[in-house]
Amino acid sequence: MLVRVVPLLLVVCGFVFGLFAPATFTGAPFFAAAPLVAAPFASWRITAGVGGLAAVGEILLQVIRGRLPTGPFLIELSTVLTVAALAVLINALIRRGDRRLASLQNVAAVAQRAVLPVPAERIGGLDVAAQYEAAEADAFIGGDLYAVQDTPYGVRMVLGDVRGKGLGAVEAVSVVIGAFREAAEQEPTVEGVAQRLERALAREGLRRRALDAFEGFTTAVLAEVPRGAAELRLVNRGHTEPLLLERDGRLHVLTPGEHALPLGMGELGAWPDRAEIIDFPPGATLLLYTDGLSEARDARGRFYDPVARLSGRVFPHPRALLTTLTEEVVRYTGGATTDDMALLAVRRPEEAATPAAGTIGATADAAGAADEAATAGTPDAGGAAEAPEPVTPRESFDNN
Repeated sequence: MLVRVVPLLLVVCGFVFGLFAPATFTGAPFFAAAPLVAAPFASWRITAGVGGLAAVGEILLQVIRGRLPTGPFLIELSTVLTVAALAVLINALIRRGDRRLASLQNVAAVAQRAVLPVPAERIGGLDVAAQYEAAEADAFIGGDLYAVQDTPYGVRMVLGDVRGKGLGAVEAVSVVIGAFREAAEQEPTVEGVAQRLERALAREGLRRRALDAFEGFTTAVLAEVPRGAAELRLVNRGHTEPLLLERDGRLHVLTPGEHALPLGMGELGAWPDRAEIIDFPPGATLLLYTDGLSEARDARGRFYDPVARLSGRVFPHPRALLTTLTEEVVRYTGGATTDDMALLAVRRPEEAATPAAGTIGATADAAGAADEAATAGTPDAGGAAEAPEPVTPRESFDNN
């Protein structure tokens, strides 16, 4: 509203200034500025109307001052009309650029849906939510990726972060997602899926030697919820540790028993992937995320800690969890995020099958003052909760 009023105020100011200023002064600069201010924000009709109003103001002012038809008046009027015409031309160029930008944004949105389609809210009996937040304004997709797929072996998912930025990272994302879609349907184990992704990146790197995107690597977590089993099978390839939120607010950090290299670094060492099996009871939610979440900083440079923030809190649905996280990160950083953020949350509903025998081993509840905050579903106001201890998998197996 202020931007729309400013051109009119300039016309009024020019008229008042010219009316009361000495004869050697003129209000022409105010009249000329009015259509220029309107050009970037208004339509061409409004811009032309402001220019016409400025010209009328100039003429009326000179009539009152008795300067018609003098040379200075004609010069000032010509100046106002010329600037008004240029303002209309500038407005047309801006509108053309806006239409082109809108077209490019539509193409980017279609590309995002093609490469990173939004998963259904219910897949294989599990509640699912995914969200992608780009660090750059008007950007739709970058180097973060996720996918969820119902397969003959259970629900399989991947979340990862490609090294690098720009189109090279987007190409690497498309390679990983395409390889995952195919391997998830064919490979009998989640370790086999990881090996297929490794081979796909190596093959693409040889085919596109000039692309920097394939000279890097991709950190990733692959997870599987087998059919008929209340458990998770995880393969972590150098990625941020997932979190498991139980229905009572307890939180567990799923630290891998054996750390592995990211995808695309197989030439540095080769060994069998090992899937770690962890109980996944009804009401529990698995949270996978990229470092855009854990490395978000506030004005003092302090990192956002999802473990401390989520300990003791309860969320009715994965979508509520992701919405809360994104809103908190925006507030925490003041909207000044520096990295893309991909989030994937999968919840086993309360009516799911009874968990298999055994419990999550060697875990620690969120301690201290955070326990009291757990019942309210909000973080403890008196200080950060003690970080939970890593989960020790109850079983591992080779892909052999």
